[in-house]
Amino acid sequence: MGGQPVTTPAARPEAAVPTTPDAVPPEMFTSASDILKRLQLSIGREVIGYDSVVRALADALLAEGHVLLEGVPGLAKTYLVRSFAGSLALSFRRIQFTPDMLPSDILGATVLNPKDRSFEFRPGPIFANVILADEINRAPPKVQSALLEAMQERQVTIEGQAHPLPRPFMVIATQNPIEQEGTYPLPEAELDRFLFRWILQYPTATDEVTILRTRGAVAEGPGPNVVTTEELERLRALPGQVFVGDDLFQYITQIVRGTREDPRILVGASPRASVHLLNAAKAAAVLDGRRYVIPDDARDFALPVLSHRIILRPEALTLSLQHGGFGRTAETVRTILEEVLGRVDVPR
Repeated sequence: MGGQPVTTPAARPEAAVPTTPDAVPPEMFTSASDILKRLQLSIGREVIGYDSVVRALADALLAEGHVLLEGVPGLAKTYLVRSFAGSLALSFRRIQFTPDMLPSDILGATVLNPKDRSFEFRPGPIFANVILADEINRAPPKVQSALLEAMQERQVTIEGQAHPLPRPFMVIATQNPIEQEGTYPLPEAELDRFLFRWILQYPTATDEVTILRTRGAVAEGPGPNVVTTEELERLRALPGQVFVGDDLFQYITQIVRGTREDPRILVGASPRASVHLLNAAKAAAVLDGRRYVIPDDARDFALPVLSHRIILRPEALTLSLQHGGFGRTAETVRTILEEVLGRVDVPR
């Protein structure tokens, strides 16, 4: 996902970026770009045609955000996430959400130890670096709300005791956009916790032929780690060293405020969306090997950052449903956001 490419101004030289005595050496940013290519190549051997999604997942990891993957069954969402976590040497847990789940099934519980008659905390599957919340909208609201503290504060509270989650911590949730029976739509408060909402498309004809040629037998497990723990820790420290000019702060602000001024949008994006878009842009600069943000960094991720944070007016929503159902609604949101982006002047 993303808007039309923006012509990057040439007059934004690397030398213009302020430096400090403790600034990160430029070669570390160059290596970040190499690591992304290594990651895409590794995952691309098993999951065909998802380089842009891998980049989005890497961006979210550096920005300390969560991702909502939306797509019909059979698009290899689970295998993609498992390969992503395995390539980064991160712990991974898949949680299949169902209507009969309880919060303790995810968070864990305090239980009685029969050996010494003491109570001890037994952590649930949420205690991993990468969590695949599969079909998250099948869980009842009480279970969905159990994720809010974990996603926002990176901890869970059981019987008044806070338990920190491992770092990095990232939730990648999936949902099926066409099957709504027996599901519980995610409330706006929970949707707002996701950095990206990424809609997966069907593969191209070329990619589908490649899938048929290479996937005669499904691999037993994820491939080898291609990014070490040390490299990952260095990567996660880089966004904080990225330079953002005043014109980029203004640009991001105008994009988000534009969603509140469009007459077809009932509820526009909140200031949290501005912060998330800034974090995504800084992470994008790192993955491109740059120490500074350019307009493309914000524009390319504006749609997946904002698409789940706006609510259309009833008349716009009704028109979308009349012309093709749920998929058409998503396309209408995309069109409106692209028009909002088109009205904002790009910094030069």
